[in-house]
Amino acid sequence: MKRGNAMPFYLYQVSYSTEAVKAMIANPTDRAAAASKLIEGLGGKLHHLFFAFGKYDVVCLIEAPDDAAVAAAAMAVAASGTVSGAATTKLFTTDEAMAVMAKAGTAVGTYKPPMD
Repeated sequence: MKRGNAMPFYLYQVSYSTEAVKAMIANPTDRAAAASKLIEGLGGKLHHLFFAFGKYDVVCLIEAPDDAAVAAAAMAVAASGTVSGAATTKLFTTDEAMAVMAKAGTAVGTYKPPMD
């Protein structure tokens, strides 16, 4: 799927601190609205914010202009003191991944493994 000059996508996963969970129970708030405002302020777009079971409480799909914008957003969230853990993953479309595979194909012969 071609995306033209679209911005890269990122998966951002967050585990809330105990204090943050207590605050959300006491006063439920729209976390998607807060996240969207942060991402848009950095030139990006929040496509989805899902609450989830498992290691992470929230999973976001973000489109952002570059890695620095996403890193800045992650740092702002971490600085709030409301997270106990987070992970950011840069995502690639199929077309982008195929271009990477083709590039890797030209590099395979140049890599010398440590066992040789």
